[in-house]
Amino acid sequence: MTGRQPADRILVGRFGAPHGVRGELRLQSFTQDPAAIAKYGPLSGGGRTYQITSLRPVKDNLFVARVAGISDRTAAEALTNIELFISRAALPPPDEDEFYLADLIGLEAIDEAGGVVGKVIGVPNYGAGDILEIAPVAGGESLLLPFTKAVVPVIDFSARRVTVVPPEVTTVPGEPVDG
Repeated sequence: MTGRQPADRILVGRFGAPHGVRGELRLQSFTQDPAAIAKYGPLSGGGRTYQITSLRPVKDNLFVARVAGISDRTAAEALTNIELFISRAALPPPDEDEFYLADLIGLEAIDEAGGVVGKVIGVPNYGAGDILEIAPVAGGESLLLPFTKAVVPVIDFSARRVTVVPPEVTTVPGEPVDG
């Protein structure tokens, strides 16, 4: 998730590389039920809308997809890395103890003592799990923290903030320490 998406749109997937020569391509689904991505109707991304006509599971949340109007490898290549969104209204409301990752964007990040760390600007996932991207209050490069219960123990939507506990930085004996 880039974090720079409109508030009324939810990121539900991303096209990957082409698969074969007949227009199929890989599709990574971010939905709770990964196969449900094909049931939401048209998906939008890259200035277009896409209708998934078939899915074949590869593993977990990865599929080989056929998309209406895409019939050759060249057309499929043009879709590589396009993020796919749907209207928030097309999704059911989250259960009481659930939320959409997009709901975290804009929340203030505080430390355990209540000091302001920054503001959540994104929740990307590069394949190893969700990461909380925080724009520091002091400026500079974004702070990237694993989005785990240990690092983000409290999410308070009513107060519009999250509590973050950055992991301890460890060094390997004999390795230089950047500083």
